[in-house]
Amino acid sequence: MPTIAPLDLDGHCIAATFIGTVPFFALAEGSVIWLDHGKKEVIIHDGLLCAARDGQGRWLLTGGEDGKIVRTSADGRTETLAENPGKWINCIAAGPEDAVAFSTGRSSVVRNADGSLTEFQEQRTVEGIAFAPKGLRIAAARYDGVSLHWAGLQAPAVDLEWKGAHTQVIFSPDGKYVVSSMQENALHGWRLDDGRHMRMAGYPSKVRSMSWSAKGKWLASSGAPAAIVWPFSGKDGPMGKKPLQLGTRGDAAVTCVACHPTDDVVAIGYADGAILAARLSDSKEAMLRHDGKGAISTMQWDGKGVQLAFGAETGDCGIIDLTA
Repeated sequence: MPTIAPLDLDGHCIAATFIGTVPFFALAEGSVIWLDHGKKEVIIHDGLLCAARDGQGRWLLTGGEDGKIVRTSADGRTETLAENPGKWINCIAAGPEDAVAFSTGRSSVVRNADGSLTEFQEQRTVEGIAFAPKGLRIAAARYDGVSLHWAGLQAPAVDLEWKGAHTQVIFSPDGKYVVSSMQENALHGWRLDDGRHMRMAGYPSKVRSMSWSAKGKWLASSGAPAAIVWPFSGKDGPMGKKPLQLGTRGDAAVTCVACHPTDDVVAIGYADGAILAARLSDSKEAMLRHDGKGAISTMQWDGKGVQLAFGAETGDCGIIDLTA
């Protein structure tokens, strides 16, 4: 049976993750808390809006209402990477070669390892940002579509158009697809080699969480009373195929999903604080946490896939250990 180490924090948990082997929790009021031979805390923002772990698990990257982009290491040391006084940092992403992308208003910015900045202007506010799996290419979600930019190249943006508000964006692990979540309870995707559209609709509520399986053959999503998991194994992605529906628990809404780093398993978090794990191959389920004090807002596995950090909108956080 899994064991749970609870952590009762004060406020909305934006990100629960691992830096190295150390559990980290980023809270909306501006503090970062980590568990390393006891509970430790540092206040790094005047209002924290977004957070992401770098690809090698060395740093927690955060952006806030104070216009700062801050990098925090596993021992709690912080470094301010950029400052934008008077502007909010809406979203942040970690890229290759220690690059960081962030958005402020209608601008997408890439900060290179040497501290140089490349800024791209959009016609509308940037709501989501992501790096491609290879190269310094970013996707910026905005109203009426997604813009693709190459940092360091004087090339025009590639515009992936689709009417409506796009609020998050991710690349597939193989770089063949871009998928966005929308304000209108749907996902929209593009196949990059020919621009073909992929519409994934039918959600009863907005999709606030997306996660790719380890090999990129499945895309799990929230926004329904089950985790909706779309197949991406063929050339046409999910088109003409039905998604898996995993972890149905009556009318309990799924609010967060996190795919396992090596196995085809997805952790599913719910509005009532429960967490369940489901295997994609046969839909076998295992309850990891029966309930909590608020909706699960964030989850992430450690590198070995034996511990799961979770956080809730109410600060009801913790670590689930599967080695017991």
